[in-house]
Amino acid sequence: MIARASHPAVHPAPMVAQAQGQGLAPAAAVAEQAGNGNAPPPGVLMEDLLWAPGTRCGLGNRLAQALLASAAVAFMASTNDFQVVTAYRYLVAAATLQFLWSFLLAIIGAYALLVKRSLRTPRLTIIFFIGDWVIGALIFTAASGSAAITFLIDDMRMCSENHCPSFRAATVLAFLSWFPIALSCLFNLLAAIHRVQSF
Repeated sequence: MIARASHPAVHPAPMVAQAQGQGLAPAAAVAEQAGNGNAPPPGVLMEDLLWAPGTRCGLGNRLAQALLASAAVAFMASTNDFQVVTAYRYLVAAATLQFLWSFLLAIIGAYALLVKRSLRTPRLTIIFFIGDWVIGALIFTAASGSAAITFLIDDMRMCSENHCPSFRAATVLAFLSWFPIALSCLFNLLAAIHRVQSF
């Protein structure tokens, strides 16, 4: 029995005729014909990773962070006695900070999508990395402290005097808002490691 080897066919990309007298490279000619001034230089292929800043998944992730953080603040602010407990005040401050950070990055990501710009520069990668880790640590510690105080109030049978359902809902939403920012933290960590290794 004779094994038949596969014969892969190579289909090169169609070449664009060079502009007469200018000698443009194929990629530059394609960019010029398409009117895209942001096209990569000839011979460079850029891939957007799935959760990268400036992609649709990254924008959805940022919007989810902002929505969950604002919902946590809304549930906590619906009570009139959350200012008495330091952990609840800390949760409101951390969730407000996360909302502002995530909403600002969502606006930047939407703008990058509209103008087709990449947000994967070394400086932006480091800024996103540090910001996400700081905000992620703040919201996680705030949610953990609020959960401990809420369980304590529940164990002491003081829920009739307090707004335990609102406290629970705000704490759960704060934990849920931490999951998408943890995903951003992980991606930005991998992107930062890749940047360091590429130097």
